[in-house]
Amino acid sequence: MDTPELSFTLAYIAFSLCFVFTPNEFRSAGLTVQNLFSSWLGSEDLGFVQYHVRRTSVTVLVHCALPLGYYLGMCIAAPENNLASIQQVNGGWKAFLLLSVVLLLGSWMLIVYWSHSNWSNHPISRTLQAHRQPLQADWGSVASSINTEFRRIDKFACGAPGARVIVTDSWVLKVTTYHIYMALQNDCHVRVTESRRHQLSPESATPTEILTLRVSSINPAVKAFVIRCVCVCVCVCVLMMTHCRCKQTGVMVVSSG
Repeated sequence: MDTPELSFTLAYIAFSLCFVFTPNEFRSAGLTVQNLFSSWLGSEDLGFVQYHVRRTSVTVLVHCALPLGYYLGMCIAAPENNLASIQQVNGGWKAFLLLSVVLLLGSWMLIVYWSHSNWSNHPISRTLQAHRQPLQADWGSVASSINTEFRRIDKFACGAPGARVIVTDSWVLKVTTYHIYMALQNDCHVRVTESRRHQLSPESATPTEILTLRVSSINPAVKAFVIRCVCVCVCVCVLMMTHCRCKQTGVMVVSSG
């Protein structure tokens, strides 16, 4: 591989990893799906569930377009390979281009499928459907309940926009890149699966404890999820279930797989 190809490949890999996992530098520069498509996504405060249905859909589409973007960028970075002329490229590049196009078209078809019947096929909508109570007409009623509680100022929210943990009066929500995990507080229980103690912390002179918490619901249709939190107070705040009442720093939650 020539130097221009290698340089572009390494730079594009680094860019793609940063765009997908989004470090603070990319967030500060506005290189996130939330910022780039903010006009279409709307306001999270006005419609939390609808916002994340659109955000996750756009995220899937954009991330699946990255391989095709690499091919198009290579056409400019290495014009001597004649990648713009499909008839002249070798079999390896043709296979890569075909897979890239199939991946992008497949993601587009998936989003079209999700959007049918007012997004009722979307994974977030299906998760909401699992929480539907007998008196609620459909998943939209559950979404309205979450939207209302999210607009209240007494909620607990921590983490980056695409990786947050939110605790409202009735819900525990874990926002990830492609999904929202949720559990009703009245139906869920929390179990500490791992605990690691660290003596030093940049935020505090006191020892910190990293806890891995598993949130499970008694509803068999609701998938359990994991939250990791960095606790710098003794009470661990019972996973924010009743919001921390202690006068120390409290807990900083980092959601993960």
